[in-house]
Amino acid sequence: MELIIFLIIGTFAGFVAGLFGVGGGTIIVPLLYIVFSQMGYDPDVVMHLALGTSLATIIVTSISSLMAHQKKDGIIWSVFRNLAPGMALGCFLGAGIAGWLSGLHLQMIVGVFLLWVAYTMFMGSKKIVDNTKTLPSTSAQIGAGVGIGIASAIFGIGGGSITVPYLTHYGVVMQKAVGTSAACGLPIAIAGALGFMLFGMNAQVNVPNTIGYIHVYAFLGISIMSFFTAKFGAKAAHALSPAVLKKCFAVLLLCVGSFFLVKGFL
Repeated sequence: MELIIFLIIGTFAGFVAGLFGVGGGTIIVPLLYIVFSQMGYDPDVVMHLALGTSLATIIVTSISSLMAHQKKDGIIWSVFRNLAPGMALGCFLGAGIAGWLSGLHLQMIVGVFLLWVAYTMFMGSKKIVDNTKTLPSTSAQIGAGVGIGIASAIFGIGGGSITVPYLTHYGVVMQKAVGTSAACGLPIAIAGALGFMLFGMNAQVNVPNTIGYIHVYAFLGISIMSFFTAKFGAKAAHALSPAVLKKCFAVLLLCVGSFFLVKGFL
């Protein structure tokens, strides 16, 4: 029964990963939080398990989403090369920071952050892309990558919720931003998963079927389905207008952010 639940989560997560370039974490984290809580796991590690497992599954969804966006020529590889190294380093460090935070604090941080991104993305959907803007220097992009990586580990969302707004702010069209974000999700996920695995093993997590802060069965079930459904999400992304895509993205983040805040206050 547990595996079936994880397969269902993977179906939705994969589609979202391809559609919004967020690695599916915005769906995976809250759903895993609910499932792990219902399974009676220690409340102090439930959020950490959701974040670590989410990042591990994003390794698979990012590969699938990346390939689909590449077929549409939707990835700016020069930007990827500038952002990826910093993202990997930052995400590993961020996993260590997340390990020091309590589960409740993680919930509140993630909730507030997602509401802020939802607001900025929704307001941005009303603006016309300013093609006169250019991306900052290589060193500035590397620095931004470190910051995005740290935040990605704490939020367990593959960096898309930050990378997409960052790129669109500098005039990158939404579809290109989503495709590049999907590619950037791969180094983030690999570094983050390793970080949560190592720091979780050091914390000696007493939960069955886990390696550190990664739940093995959840990882397998979600990864299997999301690999296939991410391709459909990527196709849908290129069929929608940039404004509609931004609004849909904002609504998704609003729902997830509100969920974590409500759970934190209850």
